[in-house]
Amino acid sequence: MICISTRGQAPAVPFREAVASGLAPDGGLYVPATLARQPDAWWQSLRGAPFPDVAVAMAQALLGDEFERAELEALVREALSFPVPVVRLDDRLQVVELFHGPTFAFKDFGARTLARLLALGERGVAAGDGIRVEGLTVLVATSGDTGSAVAQAFYGVPHTRVVVLYPEGQVSRVQEAQFTTLGRNVTAVAVDGTFDDCQRLAKAAFADAALGARLRLTSANSISLGRLVPQMFYYAFAALQAPASARIICSVPSGNFGNLAAGVMAWRMGVPIDRFVAATNVNDTVPRYLDTGVYQPRPSVATIANAMDVGAPSNFERLQWLFGGDLAAMRAMISATVHTDAEVRHAIGELHRRYGYVADPHTAIAYLGTQALEHPSPPAPQHLFLSTAHPAKFADVVEPAIGGAVELPGPLAAALTREQFVTRIGGTLDELAAILEA
Repeated sequence: MICISTRGQAPAVPFREAVASGLAPDGGLYVPATLARQPDAWWQSLRGAPFPDVAVAMAQALLGDEFERAELEALVREALSFPVPVVRLDDRLQVVELFHGPTFAFKDFGARTLARLLALGERGVAAGDGIRVEGLTVLVATSGDTGSAVAQAFYGVPHTRVVVLYPEGQVSRVQEAQFTTLGRNVTAVAVDGTFDDCQRLAKAAFADAALGARLRLTSANSISLGRLVPQMFYYAFAALQAPASARIICSVPSGNFGNLAAGVMAWRMGVPIDRFVAATNVNDTVPRYLDTGVYQPRPSVATIANAMDVGAPSNFERLQWLFGGDLAAMRAMISATVHTDAEVRHAIGELHRRYGYVADPHTAIAYLGTQALEHPSPPAPQHLFLSTAHPAKFADVVEPAIGGAVELPGPLAAALTREQFVTRIGGTLDELAAILEA
């Protein structure tokens, strides 16, 4: 896979180099130069196949020119060794559960795959206790679940350090416990500010060529193409569970818009999805763009769906590139909805009352997105919505909405009992650089 920058001012590089670099030298995001559309017969051969088989087939189609077939298959099967249930709620509504990985959030797909891609690129070792990446510093900004997924994926990997930036007081108690209690090669940094401030700091560090060279700095945020490629796989798997004649509309809870960018890339590759809904909380930068044609980031607002509290989403740049900067083309494929905390709480309760389904706030926003479009002409579409986190991670919101308790999985309960290790900074690059170089 040849990768180019969204800004067009950086040399084209192989996928391995794009993954190792994270951000392109011109400050843009790496994207595939081309996404070869697979023929309908190829997709038909995967219809109804188990998730690991779909993931391996797509990985081979995308990356088979850079990796040995056996090593790539082993990498994908080990990284994505957890189930992806597609739960039918009624005749037209299904939820795709993406939280069955080790940190109970969809970020496990990208983080676990990225860790193994970097290891394979460095040492040719793809799996197990043999993962080794020499001398890397993995810098990640998180609004919630990315930090825990990346920290767990790289925890204990020799000669590799993970630095997690997060907005102090703006992630859930469970989320914070997952990445602040590990220690060893994981450094948790609480920033006095918002997620946008954390993201700004990370980008500034990557833009400092001297700092990056000294530390072999790389990204594990969704600015990394290595995070997005494995997220393409579950879109294909979920869509291919439906009959070939079905019209698929996929509602995606959207904050930094990496998940939606992965879905659009899967669609460009030929995955049979008719339309996407970008469902957001009140941080509505992209919905306003789709409505007005003006991209105007605003400071983020704290909500109960904290992983989506992003005022300046990085992956909007990828979306624009994927649609060639054509607003009409983007509107033709993506609708957007915006939802308040009150609506989200009501939706959590409605899902429980109507279907007996317990959803976290981000999943509830995706559910609300399925109600946004009217489709008077037959056939009626199949609505898929993505469930991105285990509800126990947001028990303080979910339990009052459903009027009952949410069982806390054992690993999450254990994280809450461990000592936290946190470094606090005010939000300047100098402060961050001192930590990175310590």
